Amino acid sequence: MPIYSSDSDNDRPTQPLKLFTRQRPLYEIFGGRRVADLLLWRDKSLSGSILVGFTITWFLFEIAEFHLITLLCYIMMTLILVMFLWNYGSNLINRRPPSINDIQVSESTVRYIFSKLNWFIAVVYKISSGEDLPRFVVTLASLWILSIIGSFSSALNLLYISFLCLFTIPVMYERYEEEVEYFASQGSRGIRRLYRKLDSQFLSKIPRGPVKDKKFK
Repeated sequence: MPIYSSDSDNDRPTQPLKLFTRQRPLYEIFGGRRVADLLLWRDKSLSGSILVGFTITWFLFEIAEFHLITLLCYIMMTLILVMFLWNYGSNLINRRPPSINDIQVSESTVRYIFSKLNWFIAVVYKISSGEDLPRFVVTLASLWILSIIGSFSSALNLLYISFLCLFTIPVMYERYEEEVEYFASQGSRGIRRLYRKLDSQFLSKIPRGPVKDKKFK
């Protein structure tokens, strides 16, 4: 007997399928703060600058084949020359050079970086403690799969592809959310129809033995 005996849901209007069964907007899922603004391009100039900067870094290391020390030396030489010319030519351009306080890293930034590092260490420790066994297994399997993928590509290529997806897929999904959910709904209905067809033509014809009731003493 087919599991789906009726095709009446084919005539029902397609309801939009919320991907990943989400109930909140993407902005809230990403935290609703600076990270969400970057990933969803609320601040287009900052998001674009980060994407261009990462792309230039990938190009210099992967395409131009710069070495890290060589590139760092070129950057330092460029900054020193720019600051030197700025200091001596500030009267000509009527702009004062930045002071040491303008370019120093603030203590709040350092504390934020260390807080995120401590959070990562705490997460790794919690996973390795075995308190959540499924999460432990999934983490090991994910790292194993990532190690296999990494053997076919450089770390920078993987980071760039991940970064590119992170900065493009969420904003494209938010912009074309209705179209994506419509096609997802159509795909889900097509899979269900295919399963019903297979069940009625093949699966339901597989002979099954009688189910015997178990007697408990």
